[in-house]
Amino acid sequence: MSVQHKKILIGITGGIAAYKVATLIRLLIKHGAEVKVVMTASALDFITPLTLATLAKGPVYSDFYDKKTGVWHNHVELGLWADLMLVAPLTANTLAKMAHGQSDNLLTATYLSARCPIVVSPAMDLDMYRHPSVTQNLDTLRSHGVTVLDAGTGELASGLSGQGRMREPEELFEILSDLLSNREPLAGKRVLITAGPTQEAIDPVRYISNHSSGKMGIAIALQAAMQGAEVDLVLGPTSYTPSHPRIHVTHVRSAEEMFQAAAAIHEACDIAVFSAAVADYSPVKTADQKLKKDGDSLRIELKKNTDIAQTLGMRKRPGQLHIGFALETENETTYALEKLERKRFDMVVLNSLRDEGAGFQKDTNKVTYLVAGQVPQVSDVLPKTEIAKQILEIAQKLRPQSN
Repeated sequence: MSVQHKKILIGITGGIAAYKVATLIRLLIKHGAEVKVVMTASALDFITPLTLATLAKGPVYSDFYDKKTGVWHNHVELGLWADLMLVAPLTANTLAKMAHGQSDNLLTATYLSARCPIVVSPAMDLDMYRHPSVTQNLDTLRSHGVTVLDAGTGELASGLSGQGRMREPEELFEILSDLLSNREPLAGKRVLITAGPTQEAIDPVRYISNHSSGKMGIAIALQAAMQGAEVDLVLGPTSYTPSHPRIHVTHVRSAEEMFQAAAAIHEACDIAVFSAAVADYSPVKTADQKLKKDGDSLRIELKKNTDIAQTLGMRKRPGQLHIGFALETENETTYALEKLERKRFDMVVLNSLRDEGAGFQKDTNKVTYLVAGQVPQVSDVLPKTEIAKQILEIAQKLRPQSN
């Protein structure tokens, strides 16, 4: 891992953790990186530009126009200069601006102009950090391809203790080093991912579905794209849609639509990840008009839908890798291993609804990785972004076996 000769742009916002950035800059410069610093106006109250300029061995930017020198600070040039941009600490205020495209200061305007990987390290009080609006804004950044580092846990500036601390400088240095090591293990690969629920129409206003949010599949899609893959995401009805130049989204509604879309892509893909929660059955007949209440019961005849993973598993060609998901409530491992064999998966990612922090709608997950002939691996409760990284890491180890 090395940052030598890399151009790193650091954005600092108005939080008490701003002082930690001085140590990070010192580490980066020591290891041969070139660093530029952009500060918000409120950040100037927490650490002086002189300190940062001395460590970065260059000027610090905090406004579009320097009245003393008459120099215009071009946010476009700053954004295009960087190999990587880090915003640390990331306050709730700047987070909201980044999530919604506001550019009323040099830092946020530079962010919107940057074409490089973006990393953010939030820092705020624990109640702010877990507020639904903050959580939603962090999800928005993730959907835009930004690497969001989960806040650390410990004593906070408010005197409370909990999650909300900015990552320590040494941690940030290791993370940036890893991201800048030019490793794109999936470069040149095509990845097919199915994600989200399906909806099977009963009539024009009612349908059969489930609670899947698609978050896990979307996290895998974003991680695969950041690792260099061209990603085809076949996405069922969900409120989340990722935005990344390497992710090509096909929106579908029913299981049949998902099957047709996935089948059209499958032969050309190197890796197929079947994370969608596909409805097993759909109505034999869909009413043209809304069904009216008539009596105390209603009978709907159902037919079995195409098993997408199993059908495409039978078409699996040499060199392709198939990864499936299993969500069980009893006999979890037994059922998942049966699915591993029947659907010709190379790996099954097993979820259990009995695990706290795992399951539908949540931002975290706890899973068991099942590979034929190998001892099951159990993850901790982790953000789904981290689970996505683990899935792709294991996939890379399995790929030589699939050739």
